[in-house]
Amino acid sequence: MIPENQMVGKKMKISDFQTKDVINIIDGKRLGQISDLELDLRQGRIEAIVVPSYGKFMGLFGGGSDLIIPWRNIVKIGSDVVLVKMEELRRMPEDQEPVEYLDRPDRHDRRSF
Repeated sequence: MIPENQMVGKKMKISDFQTKDVINIIDGKRLGQISDLELDLRQGRIEAIVVPSYGKFMGLFGGGSDLIIPWRNIVKIGSDVVLVKMEELRRMPEDQEPVEYLDRPDRHDRRSF
């Protein structure tokens, strides 16, 4: 996990994350590039990064499931790469949509466009 004292004053855009390669320091394998983030909206923090399976192109084509890497497993965020420590890889089932943790009483009153 990235120590708090190294994160003070650091800002990054989501688009900056999506250009970085993710490397597992356990075996040196390139896992891919970040396609998405899992957010905890209640706590206001990133829970995990999502890396698409090898067969997918821009998240659209191919089988397999996405690789979910918890934020606590990120060792270092560099200029080109994100180093992670993953003993065991966790994949999201294809048919499972990310969970939305919104607890808003007025949500059902809103219209979607």
